[in-house]
Amino acid sequence: MYATPDNVNTLLTHQLRQLHDHPELAAELPPVMLWGAPGVGKSSIVRQVAEQEGIGFIDIRLAQREPVDLRGLPVPDRERGVVDWLLAGEWPRDPDSRGIILFDELTAADRSLQVAAYELILDRRLGDLYCLPPGWLVVAAGNRQADRAVAQTFSSALANRFCHLDLAPDADAWTRWASAQGLHPDVIAFLRFRPECFFDMEGTVEQGWPSPRSWTRVAQSLAHGAALPAEVQALIVHGLVGEGAGTEFLAFREWARQLPDIPAMLAGQAPVDIPERADQRYAFCAGLAHALWKGLDDARTEDAMTQKRLGRFFAISRELTADFATLCLLDALQGPDEAATQRRTLALLGHADFTAWSQQHGEVFYQHLSARMGAAGDAVPAASRQEGLLNG
Repeated sequence: MYATPDNVNTLLTHQLRQLHDHPELAAELPPVMLWGAPGVGKSSIVRQVAEQEGIGFIDIRLAQREPVDLRGLPVPDRERGVVDWLLAGEWPRDPDSRGIILFDELTAADRSLQVAAYELILDRRLGDLYCLPPGWLVVAAGNRQADRAVAQTFSSALANRFCHLDLAPDADAWTRWASAQGLHPDVIAFLRFRPECFFDMEGTVEQGWPSPRSWTRVAQSLAHGAALPAEVQALIVHGLVGEGAGTEFLAFREWARQLPDIPAMLAGQAPVDIPERADQRYAFCAGLAHALWKGLDDARTEDAMTQKRLGRFFAISRELTADFATLCLLDALQGPDEAATQRRTLALLGHADFTAWSQQHGEVFYQHLSARMGAAGDAVPAASRQEGLLNG
């Protein structure tokens, strides 16, 4: 059984809030061990949870440590004839602090390092000198031996204390996240059109190969390297995701470049022109959602310019079929953080033109939204669902 990034986010958030409300549960909650291939986003998900909860985050790369880094330095006390331990300053001291300690690359560490980490992972303490504050959650991550990465055997004693989750790459979750972060729309559109290219370890993995991490870097490289010659951009893409996926993506981009001027459409300076090809429609939808909020302050959604652009967005997306129109709106609702997502959701679903859009595309939209929220929305009338979204 595999876990999605959303599953992991939900579980870690639940554990953190349990620790916040019931600190006495600190010793009872099992630490989570995330397993997965390189590049699937194990450490990124944990960091994201810490950021969204507004708490501390400590990333311990065990493969780069020595046992003494965890247990501390022995310091002789000649007067008493004993040795004390000088602990590292990175361990949290404030008893009221909250955060996550991630033991990353746990399976890449040799047995001596795993043994050194036992005490803190299993007992939340280091001898009699240090106890981890109850608000801190312990998480570990590592690769499997089948992933063709550096992976040592795992001690049964250590394994038996973890809640083990196998993390599967999820193209849908990644594209939603990428859209919310404003990553390059060409990458988002391509992976929706060709999700088979999202993750592939079948070929050589000694050079670039497709993974969530490498596609994120493609999107970032294209955004920061727009002025580079096309052949240099192609080298970057092939170097990050490999020859096969890179060639497909670059061919997709060639078609995407033939799209109509989306910003001009949103500004009312060009007529609505919907592409006929499926691959171009994916690119069009990603570009439309990406361009909607560009240059706008979504904290001022009542602004006349914002309202006008939202109206143009609904007019354009009403020309799409319901599945593509839904894709556009779901992307447009996403913000870089929870507050921005809420503002954008209220602005879009509260816009005067949403009613007509909903009458045309509402059933497909609410089916997708219900599936995403894990709710059975089919039995709820569309008007009631719209009111529920706006009120809650």
